[in-house]
Amino acid sequence: MDRGPSARVNPVAVAAARLRVLSRWWGSRPAVTRDRGVALVFTVLSFAAPLSRVGAQFGGLPTHGTSVASVLLTLGQTLPLAVRTRWPAACLAVVGASFAVYECLGYPPTFGSLGVYIALYSVGAHQDRLRRVVPLAATGGYVVFGVVLHVLGSPDGLTDYLLYYMVLAVMWGLGVQVRGRRAQEAEHRRLSVQVAIATERSRLARELHDVVTHHVTAMVVQAGAAQYLTESPDRLHESLDAINGTGRRALAELRFLLGVLEATGDSAPRERTPLPGRVPDLVEQTRAGGQPIELIEDGEQSGMAIGAQLTAYRVVQESLTNAVKYAPGRRTLVRLAHTSDWTDVEVTTAGTADGAPASAAPPGGGPQVSGGRGLTGLRERVEMLGGEFAAGPSPDGGFRVHARIPAGGAA
Repeated sequence: MDRGPSARVNPVAVAAARLRVLSRWWGSRPAVTRDRGVALVFTVLSFAAPLSRVGAQFGGLPTHGTSVASVLLTLGQTLPLAVRTRWPAACLAVVGASFAVYECLGYPPTFGSLGVYIALYSVGAHQDRLRRVVPLAATGGYVVFGVVLHVLGSPDGLTDYLLYYMVLAVMWGLGVQVRGRRAQEAEHRRLSVQVAIATERSRLARELHDVVTHHVTAMVVQAGAAQYLTESPDRLHESLDAINGTGRRALAELRFLLGVLEATGDSAPRERTPLPGRVPDLVEQTRAGGQPIELIEDGEQSGMAIGAQLTAYRVVQESLTNAVKYAPGRRTLVRLAHTSDWTDVEVTTAGTADGAPASAAPPGGGPQVSGGRGLTGLRERVEMLGGEFAAGPSPDGGFRVHARIPAGGAA
């Protein structure tokens, strides 16, 4: 029954798939296991027809029959490949000597003679110590090998010797090239790790700045206001409770960050990302310090990723901190607008038009905008998530911070 074109099996595709599976399996084996497998394959093929007579032959000396010595010399060219990665120089010495003696005695070609190529490649790819001495020693051995062949009556001339030496040098050069590529990959991985560490340190520095600056500023303002409430015990008690709550929140966030710094292993990104607080609690905390703040929130942020929630929280936190530091007593408006794709965060501090006293420093803090960790850090946070950030003076002399944050942003 004809199953149709879709049911026909392509033998080439099947063979290619099996080769890919075999390559992945072989690459996942330890180096010692792979080397032993290479030695075993070369040994078996050296005594199995029809490949047993396929191999390198050099010198052109009269061929003699096989013997016990030829078998031992063949094993000397294949079995040392089991240590080609661990001891490449020793492997080349044994394989090269066995190959030279085998050819000088005029034994028939054997598949095991190809082991000298593998040994040379292994020296170029895996030799760590005496990397220049080993090729020079191998070259000296080759010269002695050529002289002995010439004395034994080899018909090959100088051109043949040079050509064969170039072939051997190419095998060694391939190993050197592979070694260089591995070194480049290792250096690339090392640099990638350094970049990841620097990124993580920068992230932690921003977190520490946000936590310390905001909470300490709030505690200072609340403590300053408390000294004027000694004649009102109820309000003084509320102010002290606010200071206590602010300190506890600061300690909790600092404890989390210290836990991240003390971690010895990698953890999931979600485990390394602190859960953001609630903006209403943040507004209420700052309002308790005497800053008049109004919060307007449209929509819900239930679909926001943790990273996006944390960034929105930090934008409000940093903006309120600057408002308390540079525009104390001025009316501040916090507006949050949530959609399925974006969250718009806007914090506006009124200027002197509403009668509030002017401060010595601009509401946003000039240094913060130009190079500090505050608003500059916020810009980096938002843009890292693919959002938009803007901060600057408003027409009435106040200050406005606006951020549009993708709802799916990751930390």
